[in-house]
Amino acid sequence: MRLSGASRVGLAGAAVVGVAFGMARYAYGLTLPNIRQDLGLPEVVLGLIASATFAGYLAGLLLAGPLTARRGPRAPTSVGGACGALGAVVVTFAPSPGLLAAGAVLAGSAGGWVWAPYSDIVTRTVPQRQQPKALAIITTGTSGGLVLLGGLAILAASASWRLVWGGIALAAVAAAVVNLRLVPRTEPPARPAAGSGGRRSAIFSLLAALRVPVGYSVVYFAVVTIYFTYAADILSSGSLPAAAVPALYAAVGISGVVALATGGLAQRLGSARVAALCLVTVGAALALLGLASDSLAATVVSACTFGVGYMTGSAVLAVWTAEVVPERAGAAFTACLVVGAVSSVVAPALAGAVIPGFGLGPLLVVTAAASLLSGVGLLLLCRSKRSPGTVTGRP
Repeated sequence: MRLSGASRVGLAGAAVVGVAFGMARYAYGLTLPNIRQDLGLPEVVLGLIASATFAGYLAGLLLAGPLTARRGPRAPTSVGGACGALGAVVVTFAPSPGLLAAGAVLAGSAGGWVWAPYSDIVTRTVPQRQQPKALAIITTGTSGGLVLLGGLAILAASASWRLVWGGIALAAVAAAVVNLRLVPRTEPPARPAAGSGGRRSAIFSLLAALRVPVGYSVVYFAVVTIYFTYAADILSSGSLPAAAVPALYAAVGISGVVALATGGLAQRLGSARVAALCLVTVGAALALLGLASDSLAATVVSACTFGVGYMTGSAVLAVWTAEVVPERAGAAFTACLVVGAVSSVVAPALAGAVIPGFGLGPLLVVTAAASLLSGVGLLLLCRSKRSPGTVTGRP
């Protein structure tokens, strides 16, 4: 059976994105309790390593653009696959905290390398009528990766957390091979020359237009990072069975498939309203985790609620930025991702610093309150209609 161009690119993208985002980017949080026990690391160090993994993501995000300009959009996806595989191998065999951190940072960078280039690959290699199909397939990659990550954790429960990272390394190699086989190489995009003054003016103009989506990105990425970093930790400290942790990751991935309907939902409600509801949803999931982590039912509800808010909140950002700045949709989306990546770097470091004196449960509740209040604030901003073009992209 011969696959269409949309299916070939979509499957390759789903494989690479699934490993980079659904596995390599969040495996540290999943294995954090075992890492603490095995290596005896304090909370501050664990928080700093978590922040460093998102710093790696930010670096990949910033470097993917220049590499695309020189070698074409497939090149950064190949680099991302290599970083995911090599970083996971280093973590698997790391005998010390330093090597563990280096491997986790390298693996975490994979997501930054592969995110934006697939949009370019789809628009340049897939017929326009098939592009939504290809992008939809790629979007589901993160959910599939989270499900696989949960499965790996179950298999490794009776052995070692290092087996999780070893499985990620093998998955990254397989995804990289599929990517090279199915995604055609394309020439670097032509870029018009512009002076430094013109570039600065364009950047400031872009950020001014995106001030509300940027504000959303700061909150959304911070609260999502806190959930993924510490969900396994708080569940492991309670009375739930060990299988609850990998099951939570699998539940997040399965429930996140509903994000495929984000486009239609944004058309009906407006992108800003959908984004606000995602913040409220993630806040509710964090509150459940912080207040009732000893309850299996509450944990399941939290995971499923979070999966919906997390995946939809990510998808709606792409839709929202394209509405606000349609002539520079790719640059607008990347700008919000960069801001979000910085937020993801700061959040775990702050959390690691306050947990010893404040407690993990209260931290999750406070984070939940920040997410809920931000979501309500954005809903009120939508209702006021003071800046409809900026807030919703619609009248």
